[in-house]
Amino acid sequence: MNKATKWEEVSFIISSSYRKRVLESLKDPKTPTKISKELNINKTHISKTLKELLSKKTIICLTPKANKGKLYLLSNYGKEILKEILKLN
Repeated sequence: MNKATKWEEVSFIISSSYRKRVLESLKDPKTPTKISKELNINKTHISKTLKELLSKKTIICLTPKANKGKLYLLSNYGKEILKEILKLN
C-alpha cells in the first residue's frame, strides 16, 4: 500500500466525526440500524457514511445482495487505517 494514499485515507476519515465513529464501531459485523442506534446518529447519515467508507475500501459489505439488514465490517485495509487514526489521538 502506498504510504501517501494511506495518509489521504486517514485524513478523509478524521475530517468527519461520523466516518471516524462508524469505522470504530465496525470491529464486529453490524447493520446500519444497529450502528445508528449505538452511535445515536440518524440512519440517513449512517447510510451516506457507509457508502463513503465503502468507496475507500475501509469497510466491506458481507451481504451485498440483501435488500434489508445488510451487514458491514471493517476491512483489513480499514483496520490499518484505524490503527493509524488511533495513534493520532
